[in-house]
Amino acid sequence: QVQLQESGPGLVKPSQTLSLTCTVSGGSITTSYYAWSWIRQPPGKGLEWMGEIAYDGSTYYSPSLKSRTSISRDTSKNQFCLQLRYVTPGDEAVYYCARGVTITTVRTYFGSWGQGTQVTVCS
Repeated sequence: QVQLQESGPGLVKPSQTLSLTCTVSGGSITTSYYAWSWIRQPPGKGLEWMGEIAYDGSTYYSPSLKSRTSISRDTSKNQFCLQLRYVTPGDEAVYYCARGVTITTVRTYFGSWGQGTQVTVCS
């Protein structure tokens, strides 16, 4: 039932900040006990979890991206956002937002995904 849709620029210049928004319908981002994640897939590579914001507003980030990544939310709009600073060509990827359910403290099932949005880094 829940639907997610990514939106934002498809092209960003190196050293700039990438900003993406995930709009959620069919469910509230404040509902216990879901977490809302950003996941990306560079060309020819596997999926990479970037970070998440939980139903209570708590945020968690991949150690490799923590220094450049911020995730926030607007509960009135039922949206959550990604900011990735100091973008490089290595950040070119398809970016997905997804809803996760925690199975254990180290395992999460992502059952609902957005369609993904292609982000190209080009000067």
